[in-house]
Amino acid sequence: MPILGVIASAITGNLSTNSYQSIATVTVGSPQATVSFTSIPATYTHLQLRLAIQAADSGGAFNLKARFNSDTGNNYALHRLIGDGGSASAAGAATTGYARLGVLNSSDFTNVFSANVIDILDYTNTNKYTTTRSLGGYDKNGATGYVMYHSSLWMNTAAITSIELTTDTGNFSQYSSFALYGIKGA
Repeated sequence: MPILGVIASAITGNLSTNSYQSIATVTVGSPQATVSFTSIPATYTHLQLRLAIQAADSGGAFNLKARFNSDTGNNYALHRLIGDGGSASAAGAATTGYARLGVLNSSDFTNVFSANVIDILDYTNTNKYTTTRSLGGYDKNGATGYVMYHSSLWMNTAAITSIELTTDTGNFSQYSSFALYGIKGA
């Protein structure tokens, strides 16, 4: 459904175009350590984050991290699969203090931002843990690049009402853009 929603949001005709509804957007004006979405309404089935982001620090690829409802405990599990055009690798953690949601390009290439699309599934269902899936990556004009798939599990049955996004480097660069959507339907 999420892929169809992206297609449907770009065309008119017989497809439903109101499945994705904008909740909030943030564009970073100067480097900052966190971006937060608070008071997330419980009126959708799923959430989706669409990001064009860059780390303010130099030196390579960095991780996009999230905490739900300010939970800083080791209540998250994660998996990732990375490809760089020449090799692939995978990693995971059974317990950690954050959800890993994507990748950020470093500021080594000034105008190269990574793109990430992140689904937060059944975020209001209090009968199970919340799972996420993310596809992201970037290309530095053929010099280097990554494609990454991430999945995370928040081992808590509370409905998500807030999301705090950080990096493992310190700051998001100016012009990093974050959009949160609510997804209606199944």
